[in-house]
Amino acid sequence: MFLETRKKIEEALRACTGEEEVDVVDGGEHADFATTIAFTLAKKQRKSPVIIAGELAAELKARLAPSGVIVESTGPYINFTVGEAYIQEALRAALEPGFGALPAQTERVLLEHTSANPNGPLHVGHIRNSILGDTLARTFRKAGYPLEVQYYVNDMGRQIAIVSWGFDHLEIPAHEDEKEDHHIARVYVAANRAIEEHPEIKAEIDHRMQLIEEGDPETSRKFREVVSHCLEGFKTTMKKLNVVHDRFVWESDFIRNGDMDQVIERIERMPQARHDGTLALDLTECGFEKDYVIRRSDGTSVYAARDLAYHTWKGRNFSRNIDILGADHKLIGAQLQCTLKLLGEKAPEIVTFEFVSLPEGSMSTRAGKFISADELIAQVTNKAFAEVSERRPELPECDREQIARSVALAAIRYDIIKISPEKSTVFDWEEALNFERQSGPYVQYSHARASSILEKAGEFEPAFVFTDEHEVALAKEIARFPAVIDQVVSDLRPHILAAYARDLADLFNTFYRYVPVLKSEGTTRQSRLTLVKAAQNTLKEALETLGIDAITTM
Repeated sequence: MFLETRKKIEEALRACTGEEEVDVVDGGEHADFATTIAFTLAKKQRKSPVIIAGELAAELKARLAPSGVIVESTGPYINFTVGEAYIQEALRAALEPGFGALPAQTERVLLEHTSANPNGPLHVGHIRNSILGDTLARTFRKAGYPLEVQYYVNDMGRQIAIVSWGFDHLEIPAHEDEKEDHHIARVYVAANRAIEEHPEIKAEIDHRMQLIEEGDPETSRKFREVVSHCLEGFKTTMKKLNVVHDRFVWESDFIRNGDMDQVIERIERMPQARHDGTLALDLTECGFEKDYVIRRSDGTSVYAARDLAYHTWKGRNFSRNIDILGADHKLIGAQLQCTLKLLGEKAPEIVTFEFVSLPEGSMSTRAGKFISADELIAQVTNKAFAEVSERRPELPECDREQIARSVALAAIRYDIIKISPEKSTVFDWEEALNFERQSGPYVQYSHARASSILEKAGEFEPAFVFTDEHEVALAKEIARFPAVIDQVVSDLRPHILAAYARDLADLFNTFYRYVPVLKSEGTTRQSRLTLVKAAQNTLKEALETLGIDAITTM
């Protein structure tokens, strides 16, 4: 209803002004919608924006009256306030399963995220990538887009050559019950120490790099074996975080199928190409001082060459391509975009995120100094279990464990997604698990409270009579949910959804604090229960789009 009403206001503004570009924004405390178009028209009409706003408001009143929208001018601003019909229709929609879903789209979207090097377990830095990507994916699906989520597997890098060498030359068996990716990390760390002590090993690593590019069957088998081993561990971790990929695309496949060679041949003919032992591109026209290296002097390609082949394939098979990249890949991503444009190919949209860290400090897989995502999940789950046990000691242990897993998932995912991607953050254990403040468990608790009210109420007939200011405020916030989904998809900023879920929980709890529900009677009781049901359903849909369990008891 929010999107439809905003569209009607925009259409009315276009009809009354003749302007194609019209601005309709949140009206804040004064109204539901507002426009500052009088300022734009003032420059063209050479009249005061106050006079223009007054005249325009009179025209808009007549045009929007059938929609029940109240129009008023306040100085140079025009405000729009919705009526009872809007609220009733919005709440009827909010009672339905799947509320917030937008009409089906035809534009095919490919979203690539995580794509961490398979040389050790995922750590907290990696999972910001995973959670950002997965939340965006869920939102795109909610917005009606046919979507595929991919993980680009680096199975040709130097790190993989080092790991495969380690498996061949070092006796490092897996511990009992050790996850595959943790085993890989121990091999990788030990292999790096061996290389530091015996620098001549580097020549063997270089030789493996040449063999893998030449497609040597035995080397390819060894590389794929160790990478697959690590990916099994990744998949276990991502499952715990409720993160799902549709397809794992292997880097080496773009050498085997000839796509990379085709891209390199095209680059060699480009006027920006530089042939001085290596093959590189001069990207000064895009503002880059350093050349973009495509092939080494020994004839082996670099990661960029395969990445270009992958993105060329993506651009030709999907309407919209989105990459989630850490801030340390910002330069590489921009060079990739520039090169693809010079090649006449579709460049991806890139969401760049700053790093999330823990109070314990920085991490390095190579040095073996890191806190894995598995450790983080285990620690948060233990803390969640202690909190749940303190609050609900009467529950069986198995129920407390199940709730704790859901609460831990909410704490981690929400704490990471609530910060806009361009800001760095430190994961705060206490804040993330705070049931009373702006956290994932807080939103879950609000949903559980609504569920409890409805369970106590039993059956009721929906009604839609709202007079209290807290009722109206909550109803209007519920109505905004589809617009929030639309905005996240348009702006690629999933923290907007996290903020909405928190604000909705706040308004619901304020409503419950000041407005009697179960003690009210007649139509008033039915209307308030209808509002509780709509809030519960909207919280559920918002939580699930955030990848968080909408549990009914805590």
